[in-house]
Amino acid sequence: MKIALDAMGGDHAQMEIVRGAIDAAQELGVHIILVGDQDRIMKEMDGNDVGGLVSVVHAPEVVRMDEHPVSAVRKKKNSSIVVATQLVKEGAADAVVSAGSTGAQMASSLFILGRIAGVERPAISTLLPTMEGVVALLDVGANVDCKPQHLKQFAIMGSLYAEKILGLPSPRVGLLNIGAEETKGDELTLASYKILKESDINFTGNIEGRDIFLGGSDVVVCDGFVGNVVLKSAEGLALSLMGMFKQELGRLEDIIGRERMVHIMSSLKRRLDYAEYGGAPLLGVNGVSVISHGSSRARAIRNAVRVAKETVEQGLVQAIKEKLETESSKGVTD
Repeated sequence: MKIALDAMGGDHAQMEIVRGAIDAAQELGVHIILVGDQDRIMKEMDGNDVGGLVSVVHAPEVVRMDEHPVSAVRKKKNSSIVVATQLVKEGAADAVVSAGSTGAQMASSLFILGRIAGVERPAISTLLPTMEGVVALLDVGANVDCKPQHLKQFAIMGSLYAEKILGLPSPRVGLLNIGAEETKGDELTLASYKILKESDINFTGNIEGRDIFLGGSDVVVCDGFVGNVVLKSAEGLALSLMGMFKQELGRLEDIIGRERMVHIMSSLKRRLDYAEYGGAPLLGVNGVSVISHGSSRARAIRNAVRVAKETVEQGLVQAIKEKLETESSKGVTD
């Protein structure tokens, strides 16, 4: 399997991206195609070819974070994210992974890979830790304004993601709302509730924000504005909790107790750390495109490649195609 990795994207490019690529190649047995400025990449490689499992494709341009994504993707045909995505389109790579501009990756995926037939709005799906394991939340930023039909498609794609990648035979799908009652919410959630209730997915009803992390649902759907706020709030809360934990730990005088608490804190940090989950697939595009956190270091990049590898292996794109073809034949997506 070949994974195209944008070597120029992210806060810690190229050093951490290259390190993550080497780790992924060694540990996952995939071929990593590093896309970006060849001289800068080779300098970071420092002669390490990982048995031929890492190669380089030169792309001299970079889409900066402060650039308008759509305009930049159209103008910079030789940018690392565009070239990496084009490799997937041409069949030279099985998936693309980037920690660069999310907007640029979305634009590249839509322009080059295109949408799966029947998909109105692709969605970004991310995993969040819960008391029971993890929950897939989507959309977390691709679509600010949504219609009920969009949320239904998010639910379908999220269910398939949970089934294929998380191994859940009948994922529980919840609709993020301000209350559990069917009558709660705005126009979007009220209409979406009705559509989801009438669908053949395992819809369990409304779920409040506080319940996301308790484990009552395997998939939670919402529009991208709400989802992004939830995601960023969760990241901030995790960081602040770990900071508070360290502050209290510093006040603990019992040495044995402190050692035990350090062990607990390390275990908790792993559960809360986004780097463990790697990347968020852009569901609904006609190819595997995994979005990694902008501040990703080597471990997060390695895990993002793992997500891409699993998504390819489990045939998620094809599963979405087949499911939406069935929905279309029933007239649901008309």
